[in-house]
Amino acid sequence: MSDYHIPVLLKDSVEGLNISSGGIYVDATFGGGGHSAAILKKMDGGRLFAFDQDEDAARNLPEDDRFIFILGNFRFLKNYLNYHGVRSIDGLIADLGVSSHHFNTPERGFSYRSQASLDMRMNQKGSLTAEKIVNEYEIKRMTELFREYGELHQAHRIASAIVEFRTRQRLETTSQLVSCIEPLIPRHSENQFLSKVFQALRIEVNQELASLKEMLMSVSGILKPGGRLVVISYHSLEDRLVKNFMRWGNSDEEPVKDVFGNSYEPYRLITRKPVMAGENEVLINPRARSARLRIAERK
Repeated sequence: MSDYHIPVLLKDSVEGLNISSGGIYVDATFGGGGHSAAILKKMDGGRLFAFDQDEDAARNLPEDDRFIFILGNFRFLKNYLNYHGVRSIDGLIADLGVSSHHFNTPERGFSYRSQASLDMRMNQKGSLTAEKIVNEYEIKRMTELFREYGELHQAHRIASAIVEFRTRQRLETTSQLVSCIEPLIPRHSENQFLSKVFQALRIEVNQELASLKEMLMSVSGILKPGGRLVVISYHSLEDRLVKNFMRWGNSDEEPVKDVFGNSYEPYRLITRKPVMAGENEVLINPRARSARLRIAERK
């Protein structure tokens, strides 16, 4: 399990679920199973449903009668739970980070540090890959992608460099992508820049923000009063969505109001500010540095 992924903010996030005896819980991002294992230890009876769209995650399943694994995208959370006869849950946890397994498996194409095919699919049965994006998207669409999902000021120049490169040959590998945008990489911030480029492509390939929105809206319909929503995010785009949802019950920047001007606030914030990993955890697991944990309770 540790070889697959080291769970981030494990103690804080699992305690944040406020697990009750015999409850029904969801681990929306199973991965290496670290959070699920910790949840099962705290449960007395009940059931734990775990989701992951990556078939590789199935290698980490625990042997526990209370545990049900669902190979699927958490955006379809409500449909899958309905299939299992579950209409309400006591809590949900989601760790939105890309697992160490994905970064450390070069052929998956998630890391700019390795020579690999431009893939980046979490679900390997998906039809959209990073290679398809960089070779087939029009420059305007690619610019919007890098600007919105990568928050890159040089979005148009990056898209232009890619389009110019592909007029000569098809972009097929991570190293080719790095090479074609190399003149644009700022000195002294190479890693940050390339991380944002790859992040933008990965978000588009996996429709991560759209999936997150759908999952959060599904939670509103099935989380019991007093139930907890626990989410760990790793970049500002995710964190903003989660923060707005926990505050207003939607992903917008402002609340929905009734005819009397009263705000609809379906959640009580357990964490007013995001919980971050301490120095010791970051030393052990550097990827925890960017983690932001938010917890809310259904009113």
